[in-house]
Amino acid sequence: MKFKQVVLMLGIIILSACSEDGVIINEENGVIQSVNRQSTGSSANDLLSDVKFTSMIIEVVYVDGYEPSQASINNLKSFIEKRTFKPQGIVVEKRAIASPNKTRYSINDIADIERQHRKYYNTENRIAVWAYFSDGKSDRDSTADDTVVLGTAYWNTSFVVFQETLNNYSNSPLEPSRSLLETTVMTHEFGHIFGLTNLGSPMQTNHEDGAHPKHCNNDDCLMFWKSESGAGIFDMANMSAAPSLDANCIADLRANGGK
Repeated sequence: MKFKQVVLMLGIIILSACSEDGVIINEENGVIQSVNRQSTGSSANDLLSDVKFTSMIIEVVYVDGYEPSQASINNLKSFIEKRTFKPQGIVVEKRAIASPNKTRYSINDIADIERQHRKYYNTENRIAVWAYFSDGKSDRDSTADDTVVLGTAYWNTSFVVFQETLNNYSNSPLEPSRSLLETTVMTHEFGHIFGLTNLGSPMQTNHEDGAHPKHCNNDDCLMFWKSESGAGIFDMANMSAAPSLDANCIADLRANGGK
């Protein structure tokens, strides 16, 4: 069965803001788009605290036919509310777009899709996050070692879920439920833009996995490097909820303005 060989990967890729982004102005509201095209983790304090931004909007954009479940969106919002100070609230807005008609996507491809379709950028009091749910596969999938990529955080307020791949490894016998796997991927990637682990929210105790940098060394933590094969995926099938952040990750968030 497919789950016995596949390795599921969640991760980060740090893209630098392109030089021309600094002069691109969103015509609708006059904000500079480049503030949402910085390195992953660099806006952790802005996301966690209410010092600069008192509200948040999460722009969920999906290829038509690849919409994430409402249950997982609700779980993501609850995860964010539990860890952030946003007294004016957190809003999730969803919409579909047509397929870009590719079978494999690089992170640069995903960034180009964001440039074309992103609607919300930071304003005076509101921070904006882009979450994209893709058809097709990551170009980092590898048949040589049976590796597939489920999600990647790549800018300070941006992450992608490779929803077609996620759908292929959920909701079947001996596989995790779709909403559980979606919740795990989304909250893990949001953890990275929160600056975990050692990515923008300074560690209060050293808990970075030396073998997998920017991930927690606790295999029960949400931010553990999720490279699971065989028994690991079988274990996920028996889980009733996504993994939680451990005490060290929570301490890092609290020290950087979060709850």
